[in-house]
Amino acid sequence: MIDAIAFSESGVERYDDVEAARDADGTTWVRVAEGERAELDAVAETFDIHPLSVEDVGRDLRPKTEEFPTHTFVLVKTARLEGGETTFEEEVRTEQVGLFVGRDWLVTMSTGTVPEVDEVWRAVAGGESRLRRLGPDFTAYRVIDGVVDDYFDLLDEVGDVIEDIEDAVLDGPDPDVLEDLNAVRRDLLSVRKLLWPTREAIGVLARGDPDHVREQTEKYYRDVYDHLVQLVDLTETYRDLARGARDIYLNTLSQSTNEVMKTLTVVATILLPLTFIVGVYGMNFDGGPFNMPELGWTYGYPAVMVGMALVSLIMVAYFRAEGWL
Repeated sequence: MIDAIAFSESGVERYDDVEAARDADGTTWVRVAEGERAELDAVAETFDIHPLSVEDVGRDLRPKTEEFPTHTFVLVKTARLEGGETTFEEEVRTEQVGLFVGRDWLVTMSTGTVPEVDEVWRAVAGGESRLRRLGPDFTAYRVIDGVVDDYFDLLDEVGDVIEDIEDAVLDGPDPDVLEDLNAVRRDLLSVRKLLWPTREAIGVLARGDPDHVREQTEKYYRDVYDHLVQLVDLTETYRDLARGARDIYLNTLSQSTNEVMKTLTVVATILLPLTFIVGVYGMNFDGGPFNMPELGWTYGYPAVMVGMALVSLIMVAYFRAEGWL
């Protein structure tokens, strides 16, 4: 799908032909979403966009900024938590957006529908004066700013999950909690891999290195850069929280195991002297100088049982006094 408009302070005009839009007065914006190869090539030829840059939009690459003689190419990614293809667990899903910023034109390309692009498109068509007045580099800023703002929403969702995990960890070891912890740590790693190159790409624009970003627009890109710095710090904080929750989980699991082992050890220790007593009287030696006179005693059996009970009670009382029970 290809849409083309030309806008200025005086108004907005739609075009069905990309070349006609390119020659129109004001700022030209061509929006390409899920375009066919022939359509992409036609747009690239009209605006002198390198074919490799068009291919980069369709590949899973790091966000970046590249400068060409006729335009500046910015590649960013949207990010959302969505269900995986093979699991019901939510994962970080990204969508690449390529922005080609010229002197008086802007081309946006994506492999699917991008809400952030559509929102700015509607704002231009709806008559927002600043967008019509400030040109293609400011329009590109608005798209990028919308993409970066959604990163905050993504991290808010991850933060809520971490809070739930921290509450669940304190309730006791649970395999599901560990699985959730691992999923959150994977999500945060994906976000971190996304934010660092995005910050570098926007830093190039914030410094005003490309000729196609005007000086009055640099401050807006610096604001986006500041947001990305904040997002990186927030991601590191959440990674520390997830790491801390995992340590608490492992400590709780270890403590639970120690409690079980302590109980089993106490039981085994109590049974040890009883086993010894039973073993001695189980030898049944009768007759000769070393016979066991208790074997013929009428109260031998109850006496042994009482003795075993006393030994058990004495050991239990001792363990309680030592704080082992």
